[in-house]
Parts: sequence; structure tokens; C-alpha cells
Amino acid sequence: MDSLSNNSNTSAHDIIDLCLLAGKIMLQSGAETYRVEDTMSRMAAALGFPGAHSYVTPTVIMFTTSRTEPVKLFRIAERTTDLQKVSEVNDISRRLSERQLTAAEARERLGAVDDAAHAYPAWLQIAAAALTGACFTVMFKGSLWDALPALLASALGFAAATYLHRLVQIRFFAEFSASFLIGLLAFLSVKAGIGQEMDKIIIGSVMPLVPGLLITNAVRDLMAGHLVSGLSKGADAFLTAFAIGTGIGLVLSLF
Repeated sequence: MDSLSNNSNTSAHDIIDLCLLAGKIMLQSGAETYRVEDTMSRMAAALGFPGAHSYVTPTVIMFTTSRTEPVKLFRIAERTTDLQKVSEVNDISRRLSERQLTAAEARERLGAVDDAAHAYPAWLQIAAAALTGACFTVMFKGSLWDALPALLASALGFAAATYLHRLVQIRFFAEFSASFLIGLLAFLSVKAGIGQEMDKIIIGSVMPLVPGLLITNAVRDLMAGHLVSGLSKGADAFLTAFAIGTGIGLVLSLF
């Protein structure tokens, strides 16, 4: 009963801000568009606004509690992958719907999730990318001698992509440069006699850069009927794949 009375004292503007915060965290962390809209609608319904409306694209969230309330908009400038935050926001939404949390408690928990740095440290991400590249090289029928240069190329390529993306806010340039570096290292390793098959080394090394989650979310959004989001995410994934292919293609054409 205390939860219901506290929620009834919450203004429509506070509820809009609460739902926008939840949607912002999810969208920035790699959640699908339909999941963001569904979570925001469920939270608003739990707080007494079952007729809430939302419109979400990969870069914008628009939300209102009713047709008479003004629409609030939130711009998403940076997107990453943090599925732990998505899971935590889903858990908060579920508890709010089950009356286990008040709006104020949900707002406090969402703020803590938003401020938390769940991403793994850079050195661990680079180590994981190196191991991924080496394993994929072996999986694509490369030898263990090919896995060694792939280990180095994956690590340096992923580190270059991460550093360049922070330096220049153009992801295409960062991924193009990283794939060019991977192709160059693969070529030099074969020339030096360390590796045997350059194509296997290249294919395995670029796998950490492939936008697998983005492609999956694009397909799922299209299947859920979110055509604008699905097509825009698909175009984003295509540009990433094009950057990787262009960087590798430039190495092959030069050498």
C-alpha cells in the first residue's frame, strides 16, 4: 500500500523522466528498439499511465504519458554494448510492475546503474580480442602457426580501433585503420615465415571487429516491425563491414 500511495504522488513529468532514463540506459547499452519501448510502456503503466506512447530509434527517444501531455525527447549520442546494464534495467522494471519498488526507489536504482562503469578494463578487452582472433583462425582451419600472428594482429587491431575511436569520433575511420593494420601485420607475418596462410590469419583477426550484435538487433527490430530502427542498424552494420573490407582490400591491392 505504501508503494501505491507513493507512486500516486509522483507527477507525470517525473514519470516521463524516469521512463526516459530507463530507455536511455538500455538504448546506449545495446538493447533492441522494441525492448526499450516495451520496458518504458510497462514502467509507465505500473505508475498509473497505461496509455503512454513512445517512439524509439537508435539515436532518439520520444515519450509521453498521454495524448494531452507534451512529448519529451532524448538524444542518444553514444552507443556501446553493456548487456549487464540492460539486464539490471529490466529487473528494475519488473520489480516496479510487481509493486516491489516505488518510483523514487526505481529512480535511485536507475541512477546507480547509469553511473556504474560495468565495462571491462581496456587491457582485458584487448586480451579477449587477441584470444578470440587466435581461436577463430584455428576454427577457420588455420594452423597453430597462423594462430600466433593472429593473436598479435587481433590485439593490436582491436587496441587501434578503440584508441582511434576515442581520438576521432568517426567509427568508420577507426575500423578502416584497424583492419588495414590487421591486414598489414598478417602480410608481414607470412613474409617473415611466422604464419603460413594469410587469408586465415586475416579472417580470424578481424572477427573482434565484426558487428555481430548490431546485425542481430537489426534483424530482430525488423521482425518486430520497427522498420526505421532495423534499417538504420542494418546500414550501420553494413558501414562497419564495408570499413573492414576496405582496409583489408587496400592491403591486398598494395602488396
